[in-house]
Amino acid sequence: MAATTNDTTEDRRRRVLLGPLPAGFLRADSDGPPESVDVDYEAAMALQQQLCGATMPAAGPPLTARLSVTIVQAKLVKNYGLTRMDPYVRLRVGHCIYETQTDPSGGKTPKWNKMIHCLLPPGVNSIYLEIFDECSFTMDELIAWTHIQIPAAVLNGETHEDWYPLTGKQGDGVEGMVNLVLSYSVGPAAVPTFPPVLVVPSTGMGYATMPMYPAGTPHTYPQQQPQQPQQPQQPQPITEEDLAQIYEMFPSIDKDVIKSVAEVNRGNKEATINSLLQMSE
Repeated sequence: MAATTNDTTEDRRRRVLLGPLPAGFLRADSDGPPESVDVDYEAAMALQQQLCGATMPAAGPPLTARLSVTIVQAKLVKNYGLTRMDPYVRLRVGHCIYETQTDPSGGKTPKWNKMIHCLLPPGVNSIYLEIFDECSFTMDELIAWTHIQIPAAVLNGETHEDWYPLTGKQGDGVEGMVNLVLSYSVGPAAVPTFPPVLVVPSTGMGYATMPMYPAGTPHTYPQQQPQQPQQPQQPQPITEEDLAQIYEMFPSIDKDVIKSVAEVNRGNKEATINSLLQMSE
């Protein structure tokens, strides 16, 4: 076939070397089955799934954050009532409420030394504490309260002990002080060991408390609870001889505070000393 007048020498050379182009070049031929299109599509999908699967993180146990709060004691400015008060503490962390035992006739200087382990929900960086006087024939009386911001040092893994001012009838921050020891940990085993309570007003006999179960769980939850994994063996408690040595090392720190720090560190003498050193800095 003769070349047209518009053909150049280079065009004629390409036709000789490559030959005529196929009819379906650069388009899907509608007359035949699109096997090649299907194969390309399946290959692209397989590659996408492979790439997505490669970026998925490996499965593992969920991590939880645990806040340990040791409510040591309080020093109140006034004893309300005709007899010595019977104070107890109610602690709110997120949507969960925890309580200490009552200190009978604790008056203005109640002591509890109660360590509470609770889950710290994401975004929660403060706790709310209330001190009540337990009454036998009337509603328990709210004596003092405070809102405490969790120190950054605690969230960084340090054990922190301090006295926090209380608010009450006497005014803001002048109702007294409460002594707390705070620590924080993150890991698969960080679960609450002190169950929260649901506070319900009773009929004239103070506040009644009952366990707080997860939403949607029947009231028979404790009996129907599946078998829990075996807990790690608890370390041996710190001995009185060890405590005596620590008392001599830290004479300026109250002995009840030292005991609370030892409990937070699960009786580990070396960890207790390190925590007390951090508190003394």
